[in-house]
Amino acid sequence: MIQRVKIQGYQVGLVFKNRKLVTILEEGTYWIFGSKKVEKFEMNQPFNPSADLEFLLQNEALKSMLKVVEVPDGQIALQFVNANFKEILPVGKYAFWKGINLNMFTLADLTKVFITEEISKSLLENVRLRMYTRQFKVLNNEKGLLFIDGKFEKELTPGTYYFWNNMTPVEVKTADLRQQQLEISGQELLTKDKAALRINFFVKYQVTDISRALLENKEYDKQLYVLMQLALRAFIGGLTLDELLQKKDALAEIILAEVKEKITTLGVTVSDAGIRDVILPGDMKEIMNQVLVAEKKAQANSIMRREETAATRSLLNTAKLMEENEMLWKLKEMEYVEKIADRIGEITISGGGNVIGQLKEIFVK
Repeated sequence: MIQRVKIQGYQVGLVFKNRKLVTILEEGTYWIFGSKKVEKFEMNQPFNPSADLEFLLQNEALKSMLKVVEVPDGQIALQFVNANFKEILPVGKYAFWKGINLNMFTLADLTKVFITEEISKSLLENVRLRMYTRQFKVLNNEKGLLFIDGKFEKELTPGTYYFWNNMTPVEVKTADLRQQQLEISGQELLTKDKAALRINFFVKYQVTDISRALLENKEYDKQLYVLMQLALRAFIGGLTLDELLQKKDALAEIILAEVKEKITTLGVTVSDAGIRDVILPGDMKEIMNQVLVAEKKAQANSIMRREETAATRSLLNTAKLMEENEMLWKLKEMEYVEKIADRIGEITISGGGNVIGQLKEIFVK
């Protein structure tokens, strides 16, 4: 049996007899005699023969025409064709024709956690590679702690981090480094004099030691809440209601001084704190209002007494001066006569008597 075979440009023909490779055909036209089988391959495509690859690679001529890459267990190979990412090759053995395309390969060990291979971040974001990686982000206002298999590894600054996706657990814990506010609201407290009240308190804090906050403490923010709550209760319980109202503005500073060392162990610093509201019960408000009214009345009475005393003292001084000076007495008398005259609209005279003479005597003498 004779068959005519034409091998075109960028093709390779393999001639098999009894499943054994006997001849390699390059570009040209050939006559094949006997019961032989010819397989054609495109040189710009991966070499995927029907026969076993290991068996074919025993032919040195064919082996020299191929670039062979072997991907062992636990690894993948990133294929680049003419410097462009092409494909991900799982475990196996692969062959590619030389001479047409430049095939390059990067082997990646998936059994490791850290990606030590030279792979760009843009490639790590590729949808075909994403299933093999784990991604963690630390935002610009955060710091992170990296844990590998439950053990602390290192601190992480803001950025995106990639790790191979395998059976080893990887965890990134983050903490916000911005100033934050903690509200301690509706605290029902008793003062030293047994006055019941509710207080709304606030604390402004910032994480300054992320290792202390996340490694040495569990839920540092909740611990800060309880710490400030207990300090507030203890301090309020040692003051009477009047003392509390007097020291309200200085209360935060006193409490922070008391718990400063304990706050430091949480890995945070407190920049400000204070009482937002002091809420009294209805009956207590009424009592306080009555006390306030009584105080204001007492103040008013005191002021009136001072004014009366001053007026009396002034009259006494005036009397002494008039006693010593007859002219001053007469001037004062005329002043009062003038005031009386200002109030008289008309004079009606009835009856007899020397009324005119008497008036003359009053105003002229």
